[in-house]
Amino acid sequence: MKILIEDIRNKFAEKGLKITPQRVVILEAIYKLNNHPTADNIIAFIRESHPNIATGTVYKVLETLVENRLIKKVTTDKDIMRYDGIVEKHHHLYCSECDLIEDYNDEELDKLLQNHFKNKNIKGFKIEDIVLQIRGTFNKCWYYLLLIINKME
Repeated sequence: MKILIEDIRNKFAEKGLKITPQRVVILEAIYKLNNHPTADNIIAFIRESHPNIATGTVYKVLETLVENRLIKKVTTDKDIMRYDGIVEKHHHLYCSECDLIEDYNDEELDKLLQNHFKNKNIKGFKIEDIVLQIRGTFNKCWYYLLLIINKME
């Protein structure tokens, strides 16, 4: 994913947010990491080139980005907060062994879910969005691979 600083600046301007070097570098890090990073992952990545950025600043900026819908929070089964730079509708495939999260797009599934809940007409509840986190184990998961290797021995 090619990240242009000008695109990031434009996103802030569209939301009416002040463009600060800290905000730019944090959103850029989320896009570059492209793996649903934790705040600690983001801090470690940023400190490689900006060693003096304060931890509190990163957390404050992350909250601002979430509040302004420039990123989304994703919580894992292990209650680890992760951040997603893709705000367009999509679901997640979540590895319950290694915590890997991959984006999953399926228009057919989206239509099925929308029609299902439209027909259910849940009284007293307005659905704003339907987002799935599909749990399983990836074949490429290190934990899964170790189990296979141990079974072969």
